[in-house]
Amino acid sequence: MKGDIYKRLARHLDNLPGGFPPTDSGVELRILKRLFTPQEAELAIYLTLLPEEPRVVARRAGLSRDETARRLEEMAKRGLVLREGRETAPPRYMAAQYLVGIWEYHVNDLDTDLIKDQNEYLPFLSEQAWKFPQMRTIPVGRSLTPEHKVLPYEMAEELVRAQKKFSVGPCICRREHTMMGKGCDKKEDSCLGFGMAVDYRKRNGMGREIDLQETLDLLKWADEAGLVLQPANARDALWICLCCGCCCQVLKMFKRSPKPAETAVSPFFAAYSPENCKTCGICVNRCQMEALKLEADQVRLDVNRCIGCGLCISTCPTGSLRLVRKPDLEQPEVPKDIIDASIKLGKARGKITTPGLMKMMVKSKLDRILALK
Repeated sequence: MKGDIYKRLARHLDNLPGGFPPTDSGVELRILKRLFTPQEAELAIYLTLLPEEPRVVARRAGLSRDETARRLEEMAKRGLVLREGRETAPPRYMAAQYLVGIWEYHVNDLDTDLIKDQNEYLPFLSEQAWKFPQMRTIPVGRSLTPEHKVLPYEMAEELVRAQKKFSVGPCICRREHTMMGKGCDKKEDSCLGFGMAVDYRKRNGMGREIDLQETLDLLKWADEAGLVLQPANARDALWICLCCGCCCQVLKMFKRSPKPAETAVSPFFAAYSPENCKTCGICVNRCQMEALKLEADQVRLDVNRCIGCGLCISTCPTGSLRLVRKPDLEQPEVPKDIIDASIKLGKARGKITTPGLMKMMVKSKLDRILALK
């Protein structure tokens, strides 16, 4: 049975919104064996998308309440499950999906073997994880003008100012590339977190709490450093990643596509007016998607490669580039919050249905009642 537990855990993770598809090589099982002990794998399969107290999970797993509570707390600290903690109530635990989730939670205990396995697995996983995007692209602030029709969740500063708690932590993409000798000169501490993500990161040693001003300063630095702003694909975003095209696995996935504009979630695209252009090449150097090129002393813009990040616009000395809002029919759907986004991803992958969600909630309620005995 122990030999099968990792296959059972893999199936369990594959049924979560983010997915965990099988491969011919079995690399996904090697990853799980690096992260979970057999006992942890056995317990993880009893968690659901709903936060539940240890007594409920203990009943399903056939373990004592004290033992279950101890194990779940240890697993939460190791980034294997999610802990919902409130001062006025006992902690509750829920399943963590692999991406975005368990992988990112292990930013502090990476090793080269795990990174190699992850890089082998990522192409298979991306096909599943991007059925409904978990991240989107928003423009840097200086690329927007008062004439633009911009919604609050499309503006980084507005997203930030709507929050009350802020944190910054290491970028796992930049760290893994550095460990493999392929890193860049951008600083690692560049992943912004908000709300309940702040408490989780602090508790797990994945970041430090900062104030509003430092958060805004980091957004300014991102523009100066030529980094793409990628928040969670939700109007109430729990994070914003400040991403470079050389390390970010999402941007690298976009870049491999002949038409990144069709893959990225973005409300804008760049437009080019050559009349005043001095072909200085600043925009070409800042574009992470190679949407801009210098050819025969002229700038060429391929809108099929543009993801609307605004980096070319914010530093154009002649105003030859500008952002244009996509037509209404091409505007991406942005879910209300992370829960709404997860449900949409699960439905897009065929892993979540409305009757299935109702059944999960009814079963959880019944298990809570039975666990009182």
